Amino acid sequence: MKPCGLVCYNLTWCRMDQIRSFVAIELSDQLRAKLSMIQEFLKEKGAADRVRWVKPEGIHLTLQFLGDVPADRVKEISLAMTDGSRDVAPFNLGFAGLGCFPSASRPSVLWVGVEGDTSALAELQASIQARLSRLGYPPEKRKYTPHLTLGRVARHIGDGDRRRLGTLVSTCSIEPLGGMEVRQVSLIKSELSPAGARYSRLAVAHLEGE
Repeated sequence: MKPCGLVCYNLTWCRMDQIRSFVAIELSDQLRAKLSMIQEFLKEKGAADRVRWVKPEGIHLTLQFLGDVPADRVKEISLAMTDGSRDVAPFNLGFAGLGCFPSASRPSVLWVGVEGDTSALAELQASIQARLSRLGYPPEKRKYTPHLTLGRVARHIGDGDRRRLGTLVSTCSIEPLGGMEVRQVSLIKSELSPAGARYSRLAVAHLEGE
């Protein structure tokens, strides 16, 4: 019998009521170190106090955010993730360029872009999304735009400072960060705390397509 491709971690989650979770591709330590260097570069250019920075260890390539899910549904969510991944073959991605959402004139999120085999990434994301939708977790209304979030602009920042921050990001040039082979996706638990979010892996599904 062919294995299902699902590997579970931290079975203590089954005793919890609600789990804040999302499906994502995890990054290498080397790539996270480069993302940290970009954050430090932007801080030195004046963005330090204007952005709530994501800790490098907490940066993922998110495929779908689920929010709070009942603990007793984690297993079926994990199986849906596995079912959506198994027919997709491993592929390569690269990371390069800086940008803002929704625009450089009024930024709220600062990000690094994704390149490489983005068609395979879109196929993987759509396949998982379709399976999760059947479980009652609908996709976001906005089109999926892959990115790595560096930080979110602080709410107290005025319009002028916000525009200057957008100009800084849009005019900065960074070297490509390199790439990675995507061979698996993970179901991640996010625990919010005053010290920031903490992440742990609940399950992993392998890409098994030809």
